[in-house]
Amino acid sequence: MPFAFGETAMLVFRQLFDPTSSTYTYLLGCSNTREAVLIDPVFEQARRDAALINELGLKLLWTLDTHVHADHITGAWLLKQKLGSRIAVAAASGAAGADRLLEDGEQIAFGRRAVEVRATPGHTNGCLTFVLDDESMAFTGDCLMIRGSGRTDFQQGDPRALYRSVRSRIFSLPESCLLYPAHDYRGLTVTSVAEEKQFNPRLGGEVGEGDYVGYMKNLDLPHPKKIDEAVPANLRCGQPGNEATAPPDPSWAPLRFTFGGVWEVEPHWLEENLGKVHVLDVREPAEFSGPLGHIRGATLLPLGQLAQRAGELPRDRPIVTVCRAGSRSAHATTILHKAGLADVANLPGGMLRWRAEGRSVEGGAL
Repeated sequence: MPFAFGETAMLVFRQLFDPTSSTYTYLLGCSNTREAVLIDPVFEQARRDAALINELGLKLLWTLDTHVHADHITGAWLLKQKLGSRIAVAAASGAAGADRLLEDGEQIAFGRRAVEVRATPGHTNGCLTFVLDDESMAFTGDCLMIRGSGRTDFQQGDPRALYRSVRSRIFSLPESCLLYPAHDYRGLTVTSVAEEKQFNPRLGGEVGEGDYVGYMKNLDLPHPKKIDEAVPANLRCGQPGNEATAPPDPSWAPLRFTFGGVWEVEPHWLEENLGKVHVLDVREPAEFSGPLGHIRGATLLPLGQLAQRAGELPRDRPIVTVCRAGSRSAHATTILHKAGLADVANLPGGMLRWRAEGRSVEGGAL
């Protein structure tokens, strides 16, 4: 049944993708309180996810894993370190280190919204499906996929259990309910209960339990490539061991990572530390000597020449890129990273912000 949380708040929703493991991560937030949960985060994408959460002004309460994954390591532990979020996994998963062990029928609230926990074993015996409070959306993990289903040939997989989970716990939702899986390998993003009941070749239509069991026992698929490192790490909720190490953040300045994938440094830090960095101005020559002026000691190298001339740049100090408003210089950081320069950051807002804050310049109009 839908939950009764009083006046319903608008849902903040984002679907994120990890191309290496073809994993979808889902961010759900309450528009009123700005509290949020994150479903199936990926270890390597924790920095990206934290940047998005911060940019949207959300507070991450919980990371929720639909199951102990075999193809990637969860980002739950890393996000707990970065954002102070708590970790929730299925009690039946056998995972250690969680702040909450979930049982069937529980509710996880975030502000005025919530998800219901539904046990849907079969792919593993600790698989969960998370159903939004108004039953308009459900997050099915590796239980039900778009025109497919999760495997049942390892990690306590049981095709009979999975068939019953889908038929009784997912197909019982309203037909209009949108279903979001943990993976898709063809670029598909969403389906619905009605679609899967009619068109899923493994589980839809008149397919019986025996049909499904026969189908699944003859898939003959190779084991996931990362299973030997992913499963042990995920049984620790993603806390690094021998399988993985947390990617270090740059330490040469108090940098901020954006959802667009760019490291940024604040103007006040740059002005106080000009002697510790190379300032690279990527505007055109007429702009460099124009009304906005330029930062003292900056080197001019227009963006259009940067890829070809990146090898000329010194590597003894970090580089801060700057342009008129921060857009071209953000792109410049990508070019420099591709050229092998690691310690690079953008000046957000560019010379417009620099001048508006009254910081010192060379040249330019008074």
